[in-house]
Amino acid sequence: MIDITMDVEQYDCPFIDTTDDHEVGFSAIQWDFDRVNDQLETRMMVEGEDRGTLSNGLSALRDHENMRDYDLLTRRDNVAHIRTVIAETDAMATIRDHDGYITGPFYIEGGSEIWHVGFDTIEDEDTTLAELDRDNEYDVLDRNDTELPEMQGFVQNAGAAMTLIEGCRDLSDVERQTLETAVSDGYFENPRGATLGHLADEFDVSKPAVSKNLRRGQQKMIQRVVEALDELE
Repeated sequence: MIDITMDVEQYDCPFIDTTDDHEVGFSAIQWDFDRVNDQLETRMMVEGEDRGTLSNGLSALRDHENMRDYDLLTRRDNVAHIRTVIAETDAMATIRDHDGYITGPFYIEGGSEIWHVGFDTIEDEDTTLAELDRDNEYDVLDRNDTELPEMQGFVQNAGAAMTLIEGCRDLSDVERQTLETAVSDGYFENPRGATLGHLADEFDVSKPAVSKNLRRGQQKMIQRVVEALDELE
C-alpha cells in the first residue's frame, strides 16, 4: 500500500472555503461516503478563536452552496460538534475514480486540508496526482510504501496505540504541561538539566505542588504503557 499525506486546497470544499474566511479549524471524527448520491457525511469538531468567530464560521459553513445537510450537535464556548453532508468535491471524485481511499482523519485550517490517502499501486497514485494537479493545489508532505508485514503490525497493534492515546487524554492540562516542561528542560536526564525548584519557578508553584503534578502524570502514563505492552502482538 502507498500511503501519502497531502496538504490540499479544494476550490469547491465548504470546509476549506470557511477556513479561508474565518479563524476556525475542522477535525474529522467520522466520515462515510455515499456512492449512490455522491456525497460525504462527516462528524466534525470545530474550534474557533473565540465564541463569535465560531458562530460566524458555522453560519458560513451552513450557508455554503455545496452543503447539503447540516446539524449542530453540541456546542460549548468556542468548540462545537457538527454533522454535515456535502456534495462530492472534484478532488474526491478524482481520488475515487482511480481507486484511492482515505486512510486517516483529515484536518482543515487556513484554507487548506491535510489528507491521508492510500493507493494499491504506484500507477494509481501517479495518475491521481497528475489529474489532481489540473484543478487543485496540493503538496505531498509525506509518502510511505507500506509492506504487508508492516501493515499487519499496524493493524494488530491498533489497540495498544489507542491505549496510549487514552493515557494522554487522561492527563489534566496541568499534568500534561508539567510533564512536557520536565522533558524539554531535561528533568529526567542524567545528570538532570532541571530541578524541582526550576520547574516550580516555571509554573509559579511550590516544590511539593509541582512534584505532585509530576507524580500524577507519570503514574497515569506508566499505567497506560503497561496496559499497552500487554496488548502488543
